[in-house]
Parts: sequence; structure tokens; C-alpha cells
Amino acid sequence: MRPLTLGGPARGPLTVLCLGAHADDIEIGCGGTLLRLLDERRQVTVHWAVMSGTPARAREARRSAARILRKARGAVIRIERFRDGFLPYEGAAVKDVFEQLKGEVTPDLVFTHYRHDWHQDHRLISELTWNTFRDHTILEYEIPKYEGDVGPVNMLVPLDEALSRRKVEHLMAAFPSQRGRLWFTPETFWAQLRLRGIETGSASPYAEGFACRKAVL
Repeated sequence: MRPLTLGGPARGPLTVLCLGAHADDIEIGCGGTLLRLLDERRQVTVHWAVMSGTPARAREARRSAARILRKARGAVIRIERFRDGFLPYEGAAVKDVFEQLKGEVTPDLVFTHYRHDWHQDHRLISELTWNTFRDHTILEYEIPKYEGDVGPVNMLVPLDEALSRRKVEHLMAAFPSQRGRLWFTPETFWAQLRLRGIETGSASPYAEGFACRKAVL
């Protein structure tokens, strides 16, 4: 496959918006891609917004984002406190947050949840992303979980082994509250990275996958 340049021309500033329903969603879905982007470019500003979290989970989210974004030229981290699992029932208030974000950032690239994710919080965030950022490049990331709803992707970002290891180790260190969950294991994250790596057909053994519903070349 002929590769495209991640984030447009390699020179010049780039503004990225990362959206997640829960504290670890962004890191699971696109953490490796963000680490690669920040390694390769020096003028990246990232706006990072997480919509739900108990006080303990909010602290995890903020520390994790700050660590991921250490190389960013600028970083704005926003952690909301909506109730986990109930975002659709607080939809008007969540929509207000998106309207505020629209007035604060004009992103070149947006990362959000997969539109057909079976988790109700994830779906709402994806829907509001498309409603709010209508003229932007949006990549929808995937979250492995019990429902088994991981779907086909049409955009792949290759990651080498060192970068993939940084992602997996970061997840396990940054979110101790999740270690008791059956699916939150290094093996899960390595498996997802390896399966998408196979799909790239390249020398890179690992990759993250995204759904890109609309792009202009």
C-alpha cells in the first residue's frame, strides 16, 4: 500500500484534538499514534478532553495525559466529571462541552471513538464529534472489550516494537484502577497491535487501526 503522511506536511504547526468518554480510552485507542506523532514532529499542540471519571479516575486521566504529551509544543487537558455509563442521559450537558471545545480549538486532526461502538458512552462521543467538527479530518479509534464489536478499519498507523512497548507499559502503569478488569492486560493490547500490524503488510510488526469515514486527498 502507498503510505500517506500522518497529519499532513511534516513541517509546520499541527493542532490535534483527542476525545474520549473514559479515562483510558484515548491511550488505548490512539496512544501509540500520538507518541509517534510527537516523536516525529516538533510543532504539535494537543487538546485532550475526557468526559467522565470519578475523582480517582480523573487523577489517573490527568497524569496519563500529561505524561503522553510531554513532547507537545502545547497541551490543554480537560477532564469532565460526567457519570460513567450515563453520558447519553446527560446528553445536553455533554453537547455543551463540545460547543465550548468548538470555540476553543480548530483542529487539523481529531481522534474520537468508533461510530459503531456498542458502548453507549463511546457512541455518543463519536456522534457529537461529527456533529461539532464537520469540516475536519476525523479518525475513529477502537477499544477492545467484552462486546466483541471491533470492526474493520481503513486507516493503519504502523508502530515499531519500541513504540508499542511504550504504549503498553504506559497503560499498565497509568491506570492501576483498571488492572483488576479481565480484559485490561498487556496481552490484550499487544494482540490488538499485532493484528493491525499484520494488516499493514509492512516491516512494522505492530499498528493501530482507525476508521476514516471521509478524507480529502
